[in-house]
Amino acid sequence: MPGASFPLPAFPSGQPDAPARATSFAVPDIRLRHAEASDLPFLRQLYGTLRAQELAQTGWPDDLQHAFLDSQFAFQHRDFVTSYAAADFYLVQCGDEAIGRYYLLRQRPSYLVIDIALLPAWRGQGIGGDLLAWTQQLVARDNQATGIDLHVDERNIAAQRLYARLGFQVTTHSSPYFAMHWPREQTSQLNTA
Repeated sequence: MPGASFPLPAFPSGQPDAPARATSFAVPDIRLRHAEASDLPFLRQLYGTLRAQELAQTGWPDDLQHAFLDSQFAFQHRDFVTSYAAADFYLVQCGDEAIGRYYLLRQRPSYLVIDIALLPAWRGQGIGGDLLAWTQQLVARDNQATGIDLHVDERNIAAQRLYARLGFQVTTHSSPYFAMHWPREQTSQLNTA
Protein backbone atom coordinates (compact mmCIF):
# COMPACT_ATOMS: atom_id res chain seq x y z
CA MET A 1 0.00 0.00 0.00
CA PRO A 2 1.38 3.47 -0.80
CA GLY A 3 2.54 5.25 2.31
CA ALA A 4 2.90 2.01 4.30
CA SER A 5 6.59 2.72 4.94
CA PHE A 6 5.70 6.01 6.64
CA PRO A 7 3.87 5.42 9.92
CA LEU A 8 1.51 8.31 10.51
CA PRO A 9 0.49 9.73 13.88
CA ALA A 10 -3.17 9.71 14.86
CA PHE A 11 -5.34 12.77 14.55
CA PRO A 12 -5.88 14.71 17.79
CA SER A 13 -9.39 14.36 19.18
CA GLY A 14 -10.46 17.90 18.23
CA GLN A 15 -13.11 20.00 19.87
CA PRO A 16 -16.24 18.15 20.98
CA ASP A 17 -18.65 20.35 19.05
CA ALA A 18 -17.77 19.11 15.56
CA PRO A 19 -20.78 19.94 13.45
CA ALA A 20 -22.61 17.23 11.56
CA ARG A 21 -23.65 19.98 9.19
CA ALA A 22 -21.68 23.17 9.59
CA THR A 23 -23.97 25.62 7.85
CA SER A 24 -26.29 25.96 4.90
CA PHE A 25 -24.03 24.93 2.08
CA ALA A 26 -24.46 25.83 -1.57
CA VAL A 27 -24.19 22.12 -2.37
CA PRO A 28 -26.76 19.93 -0.57
CA ASP A 29 -25.59 17.15 1.78
CA ILE A 30 -22.21 18.74 2.60
CA ARG A 31 -21.11 18.02 6.14
CA LEU A 32 -18.01 17.93 8.32
CA ARG A 33 -16.76 15.26 10.65
CA HIS A 34 -13.51 14.78 12.52
CA ALA A 35 -10.95 12.90 10.45
CA GLU A 36 -9.90 9.43 11.61
CA ALA A 37 -7.02 7.07 10.85
CA SER A 38 -9.24 5.25 8.33
CA ASP A 39 -9.38 8.52 6.31
CA LEU A 40 -5.62 8.64 5.72
CA PRO A 41 -5.70 6.82 2.34
CA PHE A 42 -8.25 9.33 1.03
CA LEU A 43 -6.27 12.26 2.45
CA ARG A 44 -3.11 10.95 0.81
CA GLN A 45 -5.00 10.71 -2.51
CA LEU A 46 -6.29 14.27 -2.03
CA TYR A 47 -2.75 15.46 -1.37
CA GLY A 48 -1.69 13.79 -4.62
CA THR A 49 -4.30 15.78 -6.57
CA LEU A 50 -2.93 18.98 -5.05
CA ARG A 51 0.57 18.20 -6.30
CA ALA A 52 -0.33 16.48 -9.61
CA GLN A 53 0.35 19.41 -11.93
CA GLU A 54 3.65 20.16 -10.24
CA LEU A 55 4.82 16.52 -10.41
CA ALA A 56 3.72 16.13 -14.04
CA GLN A 57 6.40 18.67 -14.95
CA THR A 58 9.21 16.60 -13.40
CA GLY A 59 9.13 13.76 -15.91
CA TRP A 60 9.70 11.32 -13.04
CA PRO A 61 8.46 7.75 -13.46
CA ASP A 62 5.20 6.90 -11.69
CA ASP A 63 6.85 4.85 -8.93
CA LEU A 64 9.16 7.75 -8.04
CA GLN A 65 6.24 10.19 -8.05
CA HIS A 66 4.24 7.89 -5.73
CA ALA A 67 7.19 7.48 -3.35
CA PHE A 68 7.72 11.25 -3.30
CA LEU A 69 4.02 11.91 -2.64
CA ASP A 70 3.94 9.32 0.14
CA SER A 71 6.90 10.88 1.90
CA GLN A 72 5.68 14.45 1.47
CA PHE A 73 2.18 13.58 2.67
CA ALA A 74 3.65 11.82 5.71
CA PHE A 75 5.83 14.84 6.54
CA GLN A 76 2.91 17.25 6.11
CA HIS A 77 0.52 15.12 8.15
CA ARG A 78 3.05 14.70 10.97
CA ASP A 79 3.74 18.44 10.98
CA PHE A 80 0.05 19.37 11.03
CA VAL A 81 -0.95 17.03 13.86
CA THR A 82 2.07 17.86 16.03
CA SER A 83 2.29 21.60 15.37
CA TYR A 84 -1.48 22.10 15.62
CA ALA A 85 -2.48 19.43 18.15
CA ALA A 86 -5.41 21.58 19.37
CA ALA A 87 -6.88 21.94 15.87
CA ASP A 88 -9.99 20.40 14.37
CA PHE A 89 -9.06 18.14 11.47
CA TYR A 90 -12.30 17.88 9.53
CA LEU A 91 -13.10 15.62 6.63
CA VAL A 92 -15.47 17.34 4.19
CA GLN A 93 -18.14 14.98 2.89
CA CYS A 94 -21.01 15.05 0.46
CA GLY A 95 -23.34 12.47 1.92
CA ASP A 96 -20.97 9.61 2.77
CA GLU A 97 -18.41 10.49 0.08
CA ALA A 98 -15.16 12.14 1.20
CA ILE A 99 -14.48 15.18 -0.99
CA GLY A 100 -11.95 17.27 0.93
CA ARG A 101 -10.38 18.40 4.17
CA TYR A 102 -10.72 21.47 6.36
CA TYR A 103 -8.16 21.96 9.12
CA LEU A 104 -9.03 24.74 11.57
CA LEU A 105 -7.27 25.92 14.72
CA ARG A 106 -9.67 27.82 16.96
CA GLN A 107 -6.99 29.67 18.85
CA ARG A 108 -7.15 33.15 20.22
CA PRO A 109 -6.79 35.90 19.45
CA SER A 110 -7.13 34.83 15.81
CA TYR A 111 -8.44 31.55 14.40
CA LEU A 112 -6.16 29.90 11.85
CA VAL A 113 -7.29 28.09 8.72
CA ILE A 114 -4.46 25.57 8.48
CA ASP A 115 -5.64 23.99 5.27
CA ILE A 116 -8.64 23.79 2.99
CA ALA A 117 -8.57 21.38 0.05
CA LEU A 118 -11.21 19.79 -2.15
CA LEU A 119 -11.02 17.19 -4.89
CA PRO A 120 -10.92 18.89 -8.32
CA ALA A 121 -14.49 17.88 -9.21
CA TRP A 122 -15.80 19.71 -6.12
CA ARG A 123 -13.94 23.00 -6.55
CA GLY A 124 -15.68 26.13 -7.75
CA GLN A 125 -19.08 25.16 -6.32
CA GLY A 126 -19.11 27.44 -3.28
CA ILE A 127 -18.06 24.83 -0.70
CA GLY A 128 -14.82 26.59 0.25
CA GLY A 129 -16.68 29.87 0.65
CA ASP A 130 -19.29 28.16 2.81
CA LEU A 131 -16.59 26.68 5.07
CA LEU A 132 -15.00 30.09 5.52
CA ALA A 133 -18.38 31.78 6.10
CA TRP A 134 -19.11 29.19 8.80
CA THR A 135 -15.73 29.97 10.39
CA GLN A 136 -16.52 33.69 10.26
CA GLN A 137 -19.76 32.95 12.13
CA LEU A 138 -17.81 31.00 14.77
CA VAL A 139 -15.51 33.99 15.26
CA ALA A 140 -18.50 36.32 15.47
CA ARG A 141 -19.82 34.26 18.40
CA ASP A 142 -16.43 33.99 20.14
CA ASN A 143 -15.98 37.15 22.21
CA GLN A 144 -12.24 36.53 22.60
CA ALA A 145 -11.49 36.00 18.89
CA THR A 146 -10.32 38.93 16.78
CA GLY A 147 -10.45 37.34 13.34
CA ILE A 148 -9.18 34.62 11.04
CA ASP A 149 -5.72 34.11 9.55
CA LEU A 150 -4.72 31.96 6.59
CA HIS A 151 -2.00 31.57 3.98
CA VAL A 152 -2.51 31.20 0.25
CA ASP A 153 -0.08 30.30 -2.50
CA GLU A 154 0.62 33.31 -4.69
CA ARG A 155 -0.14 31.15 -7.76
CA ASN A 156 -3.63 30.25 -6.49
CA ILE A 157 -5.51 33.19 -8.00
CA ALA A 158 -8.96 31.58 -7.59
CA ALA A 159 -8.48 31.15 -3.83
CA GLN A 160 -7.14 34.70 -3.49
CA ARG A 161 -10.26 36.05 -5.20
CA LEU A 162 -12.51 33.99 -2.91
CA TYR A 163 -10.72 35.19 0.22
CA ALA A 164 -10.83 38.83 -0.91
CA ARG A 165 -14.55 38.52 -1.69
CA LEU A 166 -15.07 37.26 1.89
CA GLY A 167 -13.22 40.26 3.33
CA PHE A 168 -9.75 38.79 3.86
CA GLN A 169 -6.89 41.24 3.36
CA VAL A 170 -3.25 40.55 2.55
CA THR A 171 -1.07 41.31 5.58
CA THR A 172 2.33 40.04 4.38
CA HIS A 173 3.90 38.40 1.35
CA SER A 174 6.75 35.94 1.74
CA SER A 175 7.10 34.13 -1.57
CA PRO A 176 5.40 31.87 -2.44
CA TYR A 177 2.66 32.72 0.12
CA PHE A 178 0.41 35.61 1.01
CA ALA A 179 -0.67 35.85 4.64
CA MET A 180 -4.26 37.07 4.85
CA HIS A 181 -6.47 38.17 7.72
CA TRP A 182 -10.19 38.65 8.19
CA PRO A 183 -10.92 41.05 11.07
CA ARG A 184 -13.83 40.37 13.38
CA GLU A 185 -14.97 43.98 12.90
CA GLN A 186 -16.41 42.84 9.58
CA THR A 187 -18.93 40.67 11.43
CA SER A 188 -21.69 43.14 10.64
CA GLN A 189 -21.19 42.35 6.93
CA LEU A 190 -21.77 38.61 7.39
CA ASN A 191 -24.76 37.00 5.77
CA THR A 192 -26.24 35.10 8.70
CA ALA A 193 -29.43 34.13 6.89
